[in-house]
Formats: sequence, structure tokens, C-alpha cells
Amino acid sequence: MAVEGGMKCVKFLLYVILLAFCACAVGLIAVGVGAQILLNQTVIQGATPGSLLPVVIIAVGAFLFLVAFVGCCGACKENYCLMITFAIFLSLIMLVEVAAGIAGYMFRNKVMSEFNKDFQQQMQDYLKNNKTASILDKMQKEFKCCGAHNYTDWANIPLMPKDRVPDSCCKNTTQGCGIKFKEDDIYKTGCVETIGLWLRRNVLVVAGAALGIAVVEVLGIIFACCLVKSIRSGYEVM
Repeated sequence: MAVEGGMKCVKFLLYVILLAFCACAVGLIAVGVGAQILLNQTVIQGATPGSLLPVVIIAVGAFLFLVAFVGCCGACKENYCLMITFAIFLSLIMLVEVAAGIAGYMFRNKVMSEFNKDFQQQMQDYLKNNKTASILDKMQKEFKCCGAHNYTDWANIPLMPKDRVPDSCCKNTTQGCGIKFKEDDIYKTGCVETIGLWLRRNVLVVAGAALGIAVVEVLGIIFACCLVKSIRSGYEVM
């Protein structure tokens, strides 16, 4: 009876963990989509290690959801093959997550370098491309910054008057506020530094979430192995 009760408890906990996996999968997909949108807004172009990371996160989230479905079917039917498949796939997901985390850490400086280069390139097109202007204006407003390194970068932009910055650099944005501006009325810090600080502040949140998901995955593997052992021994879980 102790074994029977123990396996019932394991099976119940596995269901709870599978539900957590579904939530984690949705969270990963949301984080990946959010990161992709942020990269698009920060005008990073091309298939670089930094720009591919959100795609990996979305793919892992979708795969985790599929694995959770397989695990749910395996636990419900007490199917040995499905539970083995679930444990193996869950282990593979953990390896991919570890690899993605290492890659993100290794390429963090490269991502900022790409952002710096592309930001300055898009500044050159500010007066030529309305879409680019809209993206840069939105970033400068949201992050309260001006230019790549500081507000003086705008003085080097073709067709931009020396005594003018985009209105989005103003602390109180009004039409024409960037014309013959006063330094006290605009943001002086560059967007590359400001966004870099924002990313560093939020990386701990991402790391904490990743650690929480990893703990849940380890518990899922352990409970799946316990259930597999029970099924293999010929014991039928009620």
C-alpha cells in the first residue's frame, strides 16, 4: 500500500509539473517574442548570434509544450515508451537551454557592438526614412536617451542642422522642441549606454526565471523516471 500511495503521489506531482511546463512554455514563447520585438525595434539587422537567440527561445518553448503533452499522455496511459520519450526530450531541452544561456553570455558584448553600429547607421538615415525615424524616436522617448553615445552625435548627421536634435530627445516632447535646444531640456545620455544598463539590470530576472524552469525540469525528469521504474516492474498505478 505504501508503494501504491507513493506512486499515486508521484503521478499527481508529475501532473502538476506538466501543468507548470505548459506555463513555462508559454512564458518562454512570450519572452522570445518580446526579445525579437525588442531587437527589431533596436534595428539590429541580419542573422547574427544575438538576433538568433530569441528564435531559439521560441523554439524551445514550443518544443517544451509538445514534450509536456507527450508526458501527459504517457502519465495518463501509464505508457512506458511515452514516459521514456518524455524524459529523454526533457533532458535534451535542458541541454539546449544551458547551451543558449552560455551562448547568450558569450555573445553579450557582440550584441551590444552590433546594436551600437546599427544605431549609428540608422541615425544617418533618420531624415531619409520615416520608418527608421519612428523607431529611433520611440527608443529615445522610452529609454530617455539621445543619440548613440550622447546628444552631440546628431550634429554629425547629414542634413541635420548643428543646433538641432530630434524632438524625441526633449524631456518634455513638443513639436519643434529640438530646434535651438537648451542642454538642460534634453536627454544627454546616449541610447547605447542606457539600453546596455537596462539589459544588465534585467539579466538577473531572466537568469532567475531560467533557474526556476531548470529546477522544475529536473523534478519532471526524476518523477518520470520513478514512474517508468514502476511501470517497468509491472506495477499498475491506480
